[in-house]
Amino acid sequence: MTGVPPPPPAPSGRTDGSPRPLTVLVGIYSRFLSWNIPAAEVAFLRREFPAHTFVQAKSDPETLRLIKDADVAFLGDLRPDQLAAAARLQWVHSPAAGLGGMLFPAMLHSPVVLTNSRGISAATIAEHVLAVTLAIFRKLPFAFRSQAAREWSQDAMLAPPPIRTISSSTVLVVGLGSIGAATAERMAALGARVTGIRRDLSRPLPKGVDTVLPPEQLLQALPLAGIVVLAAPQTAQTRGLIDTAALAAMRHDALLVNVSRGELVDEGALAAAVAAGTIGGAALDVFDTEPLPVESPLWAMPNVLITPHMSGFRPDHWAAVTALFAENLRRFEAGQSLLNPVDKAAGY
Repeated sequence: MTGVPPPPPAPSGRTDGSPRPLTVLVGIYSRFLSWNIPAAEVAFLRREFPAHTFVQAKSDPETLRLIKDADVAFLGDLRPDQLAAAARLQWVHSPAAGLGGMLFPAMLHSPVVLTNSRGISAATIAEHVLAVTLAIFRKLPFAFRSQAAREWSQDAMLAPPPIRTISSSTVLVVGLGSIGAATAERMAALGARVTGIRRDLSRPLPKGVDTVLPPEQLLQALPLAGIVVLAAPQTAQTRGLIDTAALAAMRHDALLVNVSRGELVDEGALAAAVAAGTIGGAALDVFDTEPLPVESPLWAMPNVLITPHMSGFRPDHWAAVTALFAENLRRFEAGQSLLNPVDKAAGY
């Protein structure tokens, strides 16, 4: 991949052959409980790497204070003032795949190596895409409301618009990284015809994908798709990708599924398109502002399914993320190439 920074030099070893002690900052915290790294995972890292000092930050001020002495950082986010204070920092690993907030100008020009956790949640998110698509196609939200009201709603559920199937549907997957590829494979396994959008057309077709088009042909591809899945990274090129023009190009029965980042969609334009029947509906797991503000019209739309940014969570989520970081830390000790290097210029 062009623009990928080289791996850091091997830390200087001691006379007994053990790696030079490092200070590793762990700063994965959020007001949302699920996005906080469990204490057991930090304890695991301390057991696995007794030669290194692990310090943990649970707030932005703590990160700013502790990053000054850190050689390595395992961070959920990084701000410009924190990077500026990091005099010794060589490498940052993100527990997520998306890195939009970390790629500010100073980071782009910094020698600090950046890696991410892409691939960890690909299968989980792909299953989520199937789940929400089938839920809307089979009108399950309506069934849940009818069940709560103890109403036998067979006639209402079978009234137009008709119940639909993934089989024989045409699916457009925007972004064919690990998440997009996993989604395409599963959609094809259920009988869908899958077209992908990605920048590099020279790479082999992922399993289940019939055709790959460049981003410049998005507007030409949208009218052909009954299901549009957003799995592209957030970059300067993808921000606002689904705008008024894109929504106008979609089929009136098309379902938009966003499991990427909320910034890819103009939410005001989407709400207007759904209300006007320009598209058939949406399943949204990510939003421009999270939590989604209570005043958003998307909450009350019966053909919009909202989930609270949880499509990537699996039962062993934090264990898997920490294991990937641990493997990379072993490679860093040995001066080897790191897994999942990020092309900072490309944004992923």
